[in-house]
Amino acid sequence: MYDLIVIGGGPAGTSAAITCARKGVRVLLLERGRFPRHKVCGEFVSAESLDLLADLLAPRDKRLLHDAVRIPRARVFLDGRVIEAVVDPPAASISRLSLDAALWDSAEQYGVQARQQVVAQSISARGSFRVTTSAGEFESRALIDASGRWSNLNRTPTSGRNSGVKWLGLKGHFAESSLPDSVDLYFFEGGYCGAQPVEISDTIEQSGRVNACAMVRADVASTLPEVFIRDPALHDRSRGWKPLSDPVSTSPLVFREPQPERDGILMVGDAAAFVDPFVGDGISLALRSGRLAGECLLSFVIGNLSLAEAVGNYRLAYERRLAQVFRVSSKIRRMLSMPQIVRTPILSLLGKSPKIAQYLVSKTR
Repeated sequence: MYDLIVIGGGPAGTSAAITCARKGVRVLLLERGRFPRHKVCGEFVSAESLDLLADLLAPRDKRLLHDAVRIPRARVFLDGRVIEAVVDPPAASISRLSLDAALWDSAEQYGVQARQQVVAQSISARGSFRVTTSAGEFESRALIDASGRWSNLNRTPTSGRNSGVKWLGLKGHFAESSLPDSVDLYFFEGGYCGAQPVEISDTIEQSGRVNACAMVRADVASTLPEVFIRDPALHDRSRGWKPLSDPVSTSPLVFREPQPERDGILMVGDAAAFVDPFVGDGISLALRSGRLAGECLLSFVIGNLSLAEAVGNYRLAYERRLAQVFRVSSKIRRMLSMPQIVRTPILSLLGKSPKIAQYLVSKTR
């Protein structure tokens, strides 16, 4: 009998596991894959979460933050315009290859019983939670689902506004001889692509490394080269890129209202909700939701609250601290996706008023 089982070993799951294990909670962390690996991700960590990440990492893994590329500005390319906003304090660019491995290692150092290549197949609740997996059955007093937005545990109906439209996520690393110190977002009809500098620890490269990550409608593009030609500025820039990794993809990308709890199970990261990727706060929200879930469960584990009370506290705290980010980011993306005749005056205003652009960025944090 464990105090807590966490399903999913990404940033959200490890954040929850570490938060609880450091308080003496007996935690089992299950991950269906194997680290290190590339994931479809913008690899942008906003400054608001860097202190949290530093707190989660064990001493020998803190080098990850020291080596991270800093991102002091953001640029949006749309309709031949470039809108720039200062990112202050600067964000960090950290590859998922390095981030996931460091958080997993830190979880093990803090006493989490962590097991990779174990697939959670089903969950039942009869007083306690029983998780049936490819490696047998495990039982716990509490359960956190960090298995992602589209795992076998979290299949949900497509929301109305996604009906008939299939969105893909695509990502790859490329060599670029002269990298700007910015996260650049290229919008085009049917999607957008983000590009920013990134590094991978212990690699020796002759030129800079750029992460290109796109969200695109399936009828518009299905590969990164097809994405690159959708925007003239991105097409020109990408001509000199040389692949440094095999491309990875994910689909479908489904948008829905956040669901922080289901049947007494705390949902964190993408399992709770999928944030519009262009705001660059997916990793931050994963870390914060994992920490929040872990903190709410601690009162239950030590006997001060019932599980139902702890779950209720998490649901309320999630709504108060995190849910608004999803709603604001969706509104901004829809605004940028309006017909050109409608968005032109909006872009003109943003270009003339950098403070408005910075304000919009702040509302997605």
